[in-house]
Amino acid sequence: MSTSNDSEEFYKKLKTQLTETSLWPTAYLYKFIVPTHSSKIEQVEGIFDNMGAVITTKQSKNGKYTSVSIKVRMKNPDQVIEKYKEVTDKVEGVISL
Repeated sequence: MSTSNDSEEFYKKLKTQLTETSLWPTAYLYKFIVPTHSSKIEQVEGIFDNMGAVITTKQSKNGKYTSVSIKVRMKNPDQVIEKYKEVTDKVEGVISL
């Protein structure tokens, strides 16, 4: 996503898909790829702190990246999108899947 227009369009489409495919509140699975630095992984985990999230991590074969999966109960599509934006704003080098 090179511009904020692209990201806004992406989030708009995501909100529509989430609204049409899920009954809210629901458990939502986030997946992020971060460079393997404990501080980056801790930043992602911290954003979901005190939400009852189940967080699992798995390092890539060469150890350069770590996948972070977070399953957490969310109230609505807007809350899901807020968390995506918070992670991408606060954690440098993160990739949202």
